Amino acid sequence: MTTQTRNSWAAGMAGVALTTAAVTVVLMALSQLTGGYAAPHTQQGAGSRITLPIIIHLSTALSAVVLGPFILARRKGDALHRAFGRVWVALMLTTAIASAFIRAPGGGIAGTGFSFIHLFTIWTLIVVPLAVIAARQGKIEAHRGAMKGLYAGLCIAGAFTLIPGRLLGSVVFG
Repeated sequence: MTTQTRNSWAAGMAGVALTTAAVTVVLMALSQLTGGYAAPHTQQGAGSRITLPIIIHLSTALSAVVLGPFILARRKGDALHRAFGRVWVALMLTTAIASAFIRAPGGGIAGTGFSFIHLFTIWTLIVVPLAVIAARQGKIEAHRGAMKGLYAGLCIAGAFTLIPGRLLGSVVFG
């Protein structure tokens, strides 16, 4: 990796970090205002709320977070990239599907149990297949952009889960 590429990548990651912080604050405020996960009525003991969808979601999301930089940093297009890419795609789709089963009944947006963070679920279920199709059609720049965007979204969603009053935030920070 050249110095210019490293600097561009570092600047991009700094941008992702700042965007993550800003989006987290905005989504936390929206969630609080609409009775979502950050609302006081949803704050209870974390241990009593860990369900199978949460376990699946957390384990696949963390695996995708760990695998993502490895795929993004190494050589592209070879057999190993495709193999790890398939694993990452499966992890992302499983993470998104599991998140659809993580709700706060009676809470969330208009009492649906869904919060604004669930927009990432819909986005992921649309963009992952489109990114795979782009790669298969040889549209590598579109594929690269979509995958980097998905990884950034994964990091943003992960940061959002750590806010006070959310389950993972309660587990990590008490």
